[in-house]
Amino acid sequence: MTSRSIRLLASGLVFASAWTCLALGGTQAAADAAPKRGDDGVAGRFNAITDVPGILVGQVQSTEPPYLTGSTVVYTPDEPVAGVDVRGGSPGTWMTDMLSPSNANPGTDAIVLTGGSVWGMDVGVGAMHWLEDHRNIDIPIVPGAVIWDIGRGGDETARPTADWGYRAMDAAKDGPVRQGTVGAGTGAVTGNGTLKGGVGTASVELDDGTVVGALVVVNALGSTVNPKDCTLYGAELGLGDEFAGLRKPSPAECRPLEGTAPNRNTTIAVVATSASMENAAATRMAAAAQDGLARAMNPAHTLYDGDTVFGVATGTGRKLANNDPDDTPALARIGAAAADTLSRAVAHAMLAATSARQYESYCDTYPSACANLRHHRAGRGAPDTGRS
Repeated sequence: MTSRSIRLLASGLVFASAWTCLALGGTQAAADAAPKRGDDGVAGRFNAITDVPGILVGQVQSTEPPYLTGSTVVYTPDEPVAGVDVRGGSPGTWMTDMLSPSNANPGTDAIVLTGGSVWGMDVGVGAMHWLEDHRNIDIPIVPGAVIWDIGRGGDETARPTADWGYRAMDAAKDGPVRQGTVGAGTGAVTGNGTLKGGVGTASVELDDGTVVGALVVVNALGSTVNPKDCTLYGAELGLGDEFAGLRKPSPAECRPLEGTAPNRNTTIAVVATSASMENAAATRMAAAAQDGLARAMNPAHTLYDGDTVFGVATGTGRKLANNDPDDTPALARIGAAAADTLSRAVAHAMLAATSARQYESYCDTYPSACANLRHHRAGRGAPDTGRS
């Protein structure tokens, strides 16, 4: 047996052992009355994607009639490597080909997530102008993705413009991230229009110090709610007291909901890590994170959704690579953490969302579930900042 074969076998055994531990940890957590999963790491200081060094977030939105839409930017001033994975059948994206491992990838200046369907691509242009004006970047690399929220505020022409992208970049900062009916999640809905969606974020610090964070805009055809008991799928993966006080809704509240917004969907997200990765590894992390969407909503990746996840690696030093067997255990664990963190972010989006127009939030629909919820009471929603 060659030395390379021995390395492959050894790394495979390590990977299998690590994966078994993850699986058993998940099984044990599911058996406990309160979700813990603390053996998989602890939530970061802000429990947000901004816990990953080099990640800033800016958001603008308007709920003033006829608007119900907004934009979110993930600003990456150090131009880290990025990848992308698209699973939905109706994606709305731009510049994603530049992130392919088979193409030249100079690094990403920012990633735009926005409402407005294809018209939302203007927001990316606005972000590019900001980078030109403030960073003197001749050719900004600003990939992005859109959700379909057109008309939810009452007028299909009331959508984000390039100015919103410029303002979102101006607002970008580290620290806590506003969640719920803000930014690109302002006009988002889920479950065929049965519940209000929104922006959610979460993070985890693994025992080796690696940080993984996720930010998601939940606008899914599928439901984030388990029909058996009306609990949130994603909350089952909570770390420690992350969802402290969240309860199973009362039987009287747990009833079938009738959809009102068919075929206008798409969930989009960014996952980031403090690890250093080659482009192919960041792309694989994004692909692994898609499983987090599938665990947090049902169904996911339908022909009516454009589910898109961007992966960003901000670390410096030697880059983890898919084709290096020595890196397999670390990449596997980071990918698993990205999936779990994205599931948790989906739950945070649902809990932080506030009702808008005819779209009721999870907490307004199931008040008994949220009556004792410790988090999401402060900072839900945000002032309108999208229009002059």
